This record gives sequence, structure tokens and C-alpha cells, in this order.
Amino acid sequence: MKKFFFNLVGLFTISLILISASCTRGSFEGAAIVSQNGYDGCIELSNGDVRVVLEPNMGGRVLIYEKAGVNVLYSNPEQNGVIYEPGKLINHPSGGRFDIGPEKTIPKRPLLFFGRWDARITGKREAELTSQSDSATGVRLVRSFRLADSGSRLECTQTIVNISNETKHYCFWSRTFAKGGGISLTPLNPNSRYPKGYIIYGPGTVMDFMPAEESAIRVRDGILEIVAPPSRPKFVMDNTEGWMAYITRDNQLFIKTYPVYPDRIYGEMAAATSSVWYNGLEMCEIEPIGPMESIRPGRKASFTEIWYLTDFSFPEDGYADLKKIRDIISTLE
Repeated sequence: MKKFFFNLVGLFTISLILISASCTRGSFEGAAIVSQNGYDGCIELSNGDVRVVLEPNMGGRVLIYEKAGVNVLYSNPEQNGVIYEPGKLINHPSGGRFDIGPEKTIPKRPLLFFGRWDARITGKREAELTSQSDSATGVRLVRSFRLADSGSRLECTQTIVNISNETKHYCFWSRTFAKGGGISLTPLNPNSRYPKGYIIYGPGTVMDFMPAEESAIRVRDGILEIVAPPSRPKFVMDNTEGWMAYITRDNQLFIKTYPVYPDRIYGEMAAATSSVWYNGLEMCEIEPIGPMESIRPGRKASFTEIWYLTDFSFPEDGYADLKKIRDIISTLE
């Protein structure tokens, strides 16, 4: 009987090891280990409608988010296969990045932003990227991704784990690069603390709460539209509707939805809930921001944004059908 019990324990242990190994290799439907853009060990999630590629070699990014073979994310081929080395400058790593803030007070964190991450398949069209433990910030980051069985819905959750012995105060930052030259759309808060509903950063350390009018920027039907490269690239908003969108010249509509907490503290200097960095014609950064989290030692805090990608004709006159876009967003789950 004792021998039988130990045999069962041994078989159970072997089974767990095999299950763990198969999860890592990618035996689940719609999930596989692939090479992409010069990187090995990437994870591909797919459902026949869209394809997602997660890259753990430098910064735990989303390299590909594509529909019908067209990637909505910015990609710089000169960065293919590039690996971070301490002291080496890497400007604007491609793809769908994530980060933590507050932006101007957090310690430098190259290990989180550029370092190697662990990657594993966790289920059907599900995967997880885990950063190294970062002594500079006292945290480890875990990014979980879940692609729907059909359609484009991609759930992206970042968890901040406090590995230090003191309470940490951080927030979620999304720093996703879409292809440049498109139209950025952000609903403005009708009760905004900003006179125009948005603030533009610059020149230098200025936070301009009364920016002058310019042709690249307008507000229409309560939505801030950036239709061309503005004179200054960085915008912050305190919007409360919980969505941002971007129309590419490839005729795609990239949408992000995310929770907003009007009664919680937001840690950026302007208490912003979102940001757009429209960098010329090269890229546009679409950035939901989470509330400030006070994370005790050994505890964690998570924030989720959800991505969608659909066909949408780029308006050559610069005037998108905003009602149609709102109707699309109202049907999202």
C-alpha cells in the first residue's frame, strides 16, 4: 500500500512537471512559441481574426497586434533582434509597451523597461510575461494577456508586485506605440479641471493649460482630435469615459478601453488619466494611466486595459465619423 501511495505521488509529480513544460512550450489552442523580428522565444496568440506576438527578450512588449496581416503597432526594423546592454541607449523600443509611474518622480528602471522577461503560455490564447526583480523600484511586474476566441478583443493586465520591505506608491502607465500619421481621438471630461480639457507639455518643463489654437488639433463633439503632427507632441487629459482610439492610414481603428476612478487619486502632476504623444509621422503613443496605488510589502496591484482592432476607412479630409466611432465603442464588451 505504501509503495502504491509513493508511486501515485511520483506519477502526480511527473504529471505536474509535464503540464508545466507543455504550458511553456505552447500546447494550448491558439498559443505557440515563435520567432519574430529577430527574437526567439516569443509567444503568439491567434484566433483566425487577429494575431498577437509577445516579445520577452527586451522589455516584455507586444510586437504584433494585427488583423488581416496588417500590424497596427509601430515597428522599427533597425531594432529587430536588439538586446539591451547596460549603458546602451535604445530610443523608443517598438510596439506595445507598458510602464509604471508617476512619470517624473519614479526611479530609473532600465531592467523593467529594457531587460529580459520570462514568458510562458498559461492557457488557451493566454500568456504571461514576468520581469526581473528590480531593486531600483522595489517591484516586479507581471503582464497577463488573454485573446478572445474570435474577434480582436485582447485583455492586457499589468500587476505591480512589491518585493521590497516598504510601501511603494506607483501607478500603471501604458506606452503603446501605434503607427504614425493617423488620427488620435480622446473624449474630454466636460467637468475637466483643465480649462480646455487637455494640457500640452513644453517647451521644456512647461505644462501649458491654455494652449493656443493650431490646425493639427481640434475639439469636436467633446472629443480631442489630433489629425496631424502638432507643434508639441505630448498631451495629457483627465477624461472619464474610459476609452481612447486611433485611426491609422492603413484603414484600421485601434481602440483601448480601461477603467477610470473619479474618486481615487491620480499621481501625475496634472492628475491625468490618459496621455497622447504624437511624435511627427513616425509614431503615436496611446497611454491610459491608472490611479496611484499604495502597495504594502509583499502585496500587489493590477490594472487592465482592453484592446480592439477593426476596419475603418481613414478620412482623407481629416474628419472622421465620430458618431460611428462612438457607436462602435458602445457595442464593445
